[in-house]
Amino acid sequence: MTGRRLRAALLLAALPAAAAGAVAVALRASHLKLYDDRHRIELTPQPRRSCPDCRGDGGWWVDGANPEMEACDCWTNRPTWRFQLLPVPAGWDEPPF
Repeated sequence: MTGRRLRAALLLAALPAAAAGAVAVALRASHLKLYDDRHRIELTPQPRRSCPDCRGDGGWWVDGANPEMEACDCWTNRPTWRFQLLPVPAGWDEPPF
């Protein structure tokens, strides 16, 4: 293998790692959580740590007879994206592990 082909092969081998790093940085900057399995890829919004209302907790507790958590607008009004990869067979119950 010549030097030029070796450099090209090493560059192509490093490309997926660089792409994965870029995706991780983009997900962190956009406050999204990635979930993936063989049937789907799901991106769900996460609370912003810099939010002045919830300070990254995602909400606050409301007092009363039945205390409930009120969700903050920094993440609840953002959409969840789901991309289907493979069809799920009817009656499929995937094991937890």
